[in-house]
Amino acid sequence: MTAALPPWRPLLRGAREREGRSPAARWLQLATVAADGTPRVRTLVFRGWAEASVLDLLSDGRSAKAAELRQQPAVELCWLLPRARCQFRLRGQRLVLPADVEQQQRQRHWQSLKPSGRALWGWPAPGAALAAAEEFPTELSDEVPLPEPFELLRIDLEQVELLELRDHPHQRRRWCRSNEWSEKRLNP
Repeated sequence: MTAALPPWRPLLRGAREREGRSPAARWLQLATVAADGTPRVRTLVFRGWAEASVLDLLSDGRSAKAAELRQQPAVELCWLLPRARCQFRLRGQRLVLPADVEQQQRQRHWQSLKPSGRALWGWPAPGAALAAAEEFPTELSDEVPLPEPFELLRIDLEQVELLELRDHPHQRRRWCRSNEWSEKRLNP
């Protein structure tokens, strides 16, 4: 049985819809903690909902964030939706899936990508010295097998905050799973 949607999900969907075809509807920032304890932030593409409060992102397993998430699975995501004039902050943990589920979900996401989207996993390792231009394919066909570095980041959300920037004063709300997603109004 599918869990009921938390009350913040329709608000997020509406805000994303107001973005239209803008990349902001799909791009969010992922904050992690590096091995030296310093923060790291980067932009990823939202890939969908696995469950009512569990979302999927994709990453290159050779990147620094992969090692950071193995060391510290707690994350915060920031989703700024400028046309909707709001910001969602989503806090949670990276889930470790059973190997068979992980493989099946990775394969599903791999097949859902366009050849140009798959190309990134044919590139040299992120953060390494710059390689020659010919080492960066523009497409990987449907026949290319699932690459080992193709990593699924499944994030189980525990807390969501919404800051609405439309009115004066701004409006801020928080929902926590530990409180059955009940809404709490906060000062902005």
